[in-house]
Amino acid sequence: MSAHPLHHVADAEASVSGDGKPVGIIDIGSNSVRFVVFAGLTRAPVQLFNEKSACALGAGIQKTGMLNPAGRECAVSAVGRYVRLARAMGVGRVDLLATAAVRDATDGPGLVAELKRKFGVAVRVLSGEDEGRLAALGVLLGTPDADGIVADLGGGSLELVEIDGGRIDPLGRLRSFPLGVLRLDDIEAGGGDAAVDAAIQAELAYAPWISQRPVKNLYAVGGSWRAMAKLCMLQENHPLQVLDKYTLSRDKALELADLVARLGRRSLDKIPGVSRRRLPVLPHAARLLEILLKTIRPEKLVFSVHGMREGFYYSNLPEVIRDRDPIVDMCEAVAGNGHRFAQQPAVLMRFLDPLFAGETEKQHRQRLAACMLGDLYWDEHPDFRGQQAFFKTLRLPVVGFDHEDRAALALIVLYRYQTYDEIHDAQDVLALLSPEDRVRVQAVGCGLRLAHVISGGAPGILGNCRLILEPRRLVLRIPSADPAFDITAFEKRLERLARVLSRDSAIEWV
Repeated sequence: MSAHPLHHVADAEASVSGDGKPVGIIDIGSNSVRFVVFAGLTRAPVQLFNEKSACALGAGIQKTGMLNPAGRECAVSAVGRYVRLARAMGVGRVDLLATAAVRDATDGPGLVAELKRKFGVAVRVLSGEDEGRLAALGVLLGTPDADGIVADLGGGSLELVEIDGGRIDPLGRLRSFPLGVLRLDDIEAGGGDAAVDAAIQAELAYAPWISQRPVKNLYAVGGSWRAMAKLCMLQENHPLQVLDKYTLSRDKALELADLVARLGRRSLDKIPGVSRRRLPVLPHAARLLEILLKTIRPEKLVFSVHGMREGFYYSNLPEVIRDRDPIVDMCEAVAGNGHRFAQQPAVLMRFLDPLFAGETEKQHRQRLAACMLGDLYWDEHPDFRGQQAFFKTLRLPVVGFDHEDRAALALIVLYRYQTYDEIHDAQDVLALLSPEDRVRVQAVGCGLRLAHVISGGAPGILGNCRLILEPRRLVLRIPSADPAFDITAFEKRLERLARVLSRDSAIEWV
């Protein structure tokens, strides 16, 4: 499913380069200037480079109406470095995008002109509405069926955008607010917490649609909210330290927001991995999140690492690429030429299909991904192959997977290489799955193990046999005239799979 293209933000035809060169984005934000280089325009983007400079360009803008002088100097220096790097890297196209601080400051046009004069680059200053649409597209890049409201919090502004079943709401439920964390910091300095709350409530009153109907998910985009997610993961001892699609119930999210809003600077200083520059504004981000959760009342809070930059990238993709499945594309890219022999995921899927007739679309995608990646780790040391496969799969830089997907895929690949899961981390990850899914992932993994043992991973073998799932038996039907099917090589693997499925095993010759 495709989202609405942003023809007024980016000309998709003009942005697609046929030379296969990397593409770059320099994001001149209110809090930081960031340079990201992607390895070409694909449905599953691969980052070649990612660096930021914490310039705080928008600090003080609420009071002065102008860019922070030190931040401006920092931003010019950062852009100069990034333009130079882009040219040295052979980047085919670099887009410079500026957001709230440059958009709202009286001297914003002067900064744009200075960058043009010094480095020969054009800066595109996004409107608040453009910024919101791009943030929503960023969420859709990683979650094609996203449903709810995207909240993108930056240093200078907050954007709220409604998305419905994978599409940006056609009724235009989108608004940008001057509620960035740096602005809230300025408001707090002038009037305390009460002034911050009043400012938030006054601005949100301009978007009554955010509370008019039930919302499934609130998608939180922005570095301050990611820092809060990291804190929650540490507190909860979450077994999967991946920020993207980390999900909390509304009640748990409210607990987190309340906790961070009340933390003092000393306590915040103890949070590992969080920028010292971001710490002073975390309580403002938490208070804003708390008010949004109480106003919108979503079922869940979902953290997204994909935002405006990824949305701009996504808007430049041709529709035929944009509509592809990101998980399938990413798994194909990861697998590459790493298999022992020719890839045969379709053959593996057909072999296992009789065991999973009632699977959901989500479960089907997990199984397909496992069939694509299941033979990727053949060259690991045999004593550690299962562990290595588990950990590498769990932490793959894949777009589209939520935490349940990651847990399921990593466990499937673990069971594909070994029959036991006595790995401490694997036991923790198992807790992310329901009891039924735990059985299912073990069955998929054992099924892949059986398939690869039967065929040796080579093409042209597995398609000659068939699994049949009966009420009390798991039957493997094999050709009697083919010497490849020596049952002593795989009989125990069949028995193991049958036990997982609570059945007896049987072999039939045809």
